Amino acid sequence: MPPRGVKKGSKRARQYEEVKKSEKKAGRSESRAEEIAARTVNKEKARSGESRTSSRSSTRGKSASARGGKQSGKGPGERTREQLYNDARKLNIEGRSKMNKSQLQRAVVAGAS
Repeated sequence: MPPRGVKKGSKRARQYEEVKKSEKKAGRSESRAEEIAARTVNKEKARSGESRTSSRSSTRGKSASARGGKQSGKGPGERTREQLYNDARKLNIEGRSKMNKSQLQRAVVAGAS
């Protein structure tokens, strides 16, 4: 469900659904994907002057769409532990809940091949 103040069928509602779908495809959980999509839409609303109030951090720097999904400190190919865990679950890798990020990376690579 899009954030409050976003009308059904509007540009922001479509943006919310697209970001949510993209995050789920990247391996995030339903609730995390919804959170990221809502934050993205709210930030874009603040940048374009569609919201009543906006924080300084919402209006500074490049927007998420201009960054192309890049985050500071991470390369484009780096996956989060949550994403790796979801991949391991899909591959039915045993002991995945006790693994750290590097162990999950090795297990997913070994399980995928």
